[in-house]
Amino acid sequence: MFAGCVAVRRLTFSVATAALLAGCAATPLGPMVQVMPGPGKTLDAFQADNGACKAYAADAVKGQADAANQRAFGTALLTTALGAATGAATGSLDGDAGGGAAFGGAVGAGAGSAIGGMNSSADQEGIQAQYDNAFAQCMYAKGEAVPGYAPAATAYVPRSGPAPDPMVRATQSELIRLGYLRGAADGFSGPKTRGAISTYEQANGMPVDGSPSSRLLARLQGTPTHAAAAAAPAPSAWVAPAGTSSATPASASAPAASGWVAPTKSP
Repeated sequence: MFAGCVAVRRLTFSVATAALLAGCAATPLGPMVQVMPGPGKTLDAFQADNGACKAYAADAVKGQADAANQRAFGTALLTTALGAATGAATGSLDGDAGGGAAFGGAVGAGAGSAIGGMNSSADQEGIQAQYDNAFAQCMYAKGEAVPGYAPAATAYVPRSGPAPDPMVRATQSELIRLGYLRGAADGFSGPKTRGAISTYEQANGMPVDGSPSSRLLARLQGTPTHAAAAAAPAPSAWVAPAGTSSATPASASAPAASGWVAPTKSP
């Protein structure tokens, strides 16, 4: 009877010891990756991101350490029970079932501790790796510098906008040739281009709208350069006499003053 009690106590102690040795997985206390402040990040902002990402990583592996410990305890308990049963069966042959059970339980507990310890170590490495990945991803998403994570490449997107209009460019070129517009032909109809078109239309008896068109372009292309110069407004205080293409002073057409004779042009 006494031997049986001792065997039970030894068996209980073996199971407790095996569970204690095997249950060693824990939630990581921190990351194993080094992170530096990102471009433009202050130290206060970096510390705030660090704390938030640690909490995010811990939440990502929440409950995994407890699950690993339960697996390790179950392994130790199973091997202890199997060892005790085997030892009891062997000891009964010698008339000492309790001693055999204790011995078998101790052997089973040792084997269970070894197996559970290896499994817990592997589980701990896996938990730490998942923690580090979650932490690194969080810090990278917040703009911090994480080794191994290159900055996101930004593809060049050309500025969108209206393209030059070939007809407007050709109209501008003709207006420049005829002296109605100064500058370069850029293909965009701005205030200067519209003003030059209006001036040309007014000088040539066309409806004034200041807008480029294919009809206007054809008219411009058919206008000789010298004709455009003749159609240009005469300078102030000069009038063009009828039947001539040159301008004479306005005073020449006024009545001559008393006692004064206007000179005539020599042949």
